[in-house]
Amino acid sequence: MRIRALSGEQIRRLIDSEQRYGAYIQVRDRLRHSFRGSMHWKTVGSRDYLYHKVGGVSKSLGPRSQETQAIYDGFTSGRDELERRKAELEQAIRKNAPVDRALGLGRVPATVAKILRRLDEQGALGTRISVVGTNALFAYERKAGGHFESGMLATGDVDLLLDARRRLRLIGPTEAAPGLSALLRMVDRSFRPVSAGAFRAINGAGLMVDLIEPMPKLPTRSRQGAKLGPNDELIAAEVEGLEWLQNAPQIDTILLDEKGFPLRMATPDPRAFALHKLWLSERRDRDPLKAFRDLQQARAVAQLVATYLPALSFEDDDLSALPAALRVRAAELLTDPADEHQADWE
Repeated sequence: MRIRALSGEQIRRLIDSEQRYGAYIQVRDRLRHSFRGSMHWKTVGSRDYLYHKVGGVSKSLGPRSQETQAIYDGFTSGRDELERRKAELEQAIRKNAPVDRALGLGRVPATVAKILRRLDEQGALGTRISVVGTNALFAYERKAGGHFESGMLATGDVDLLLDARRRLRLIGPTEAAPGLSALLRMVDRSFRPVSAGAFRAINGAGLMVDLIEPMPKLPTRSRQGAKLGPNDELIAAEVEGLEWLQNAPQIDTILLDEKGFPLRMATPDPRAFALHKLWLSERRDRDPLKAFRDLQQARAVAQLVATYLPALSFEDDDLSALPAALRVRAAELLTDPADEHQADWE
């Protein structure tokens, strides 16, 4: 396994940036959950009534009284305080980003990071959407406190796993859930589906975003049209084996993008990732070059778990969603075949 450990200064800066962004997320989400919309007084007849307006809908909270005045004062003062705190944290994040970038801590491609932030803002990240494929390695290397070699991370696509079992719960005032295609165009206007009813969108720079989901247990129950939002142009492609990743434990990680700005990433457990990649590498219909890389990534992540995350065992019951015959093969991934491959080429 090729992973470079972080220096003491890098670790210190990374922890500080993560804690700062974690505080920002708490403030942001509290504003959206507890201080949605606005409050105002409205005179009806001879009395003032307190109204709470959310998403264009106003609801009366009752006539002016000590109780409603306290509600109004608490709402406005609480919201103002959180807005002030949010602005302070945003300023600190912008100030520290160039330093973190200079220290080499920024890893996630900028466009990928913007997509994940949009999904996070809409309440979809970690609830209906998780990151699978090569980009998940950014989360795993952070858990290990190091960096994979760049070749292990190179990719031109983003795989987003859709959990169609869960409904999207928006944390903002918007009533209609935006689809993935709309969110992508918020990030980059050049994003377009490759065809009508496609699962893939691509932008002008060639970055591909794939929306995928597990195949149903019974083929006759194929959903044939799972989407992130009701009006989404992208329809998830059903892919065999993804149910193992969907039902595995999930991890939530704060990372830095290549410009030094933070983001959240939700991914399947690294053990499930490694075993799924091993399974992929042995499929007869898998492209040989992709299969070789699948096996490389499977070994790298399995060895990362064994070396840096010893509390995670491949024998734990929380991996019971994966086939037992696959779980017992974890030991195969802990050997380094580098010498054997070198001999083959000599």
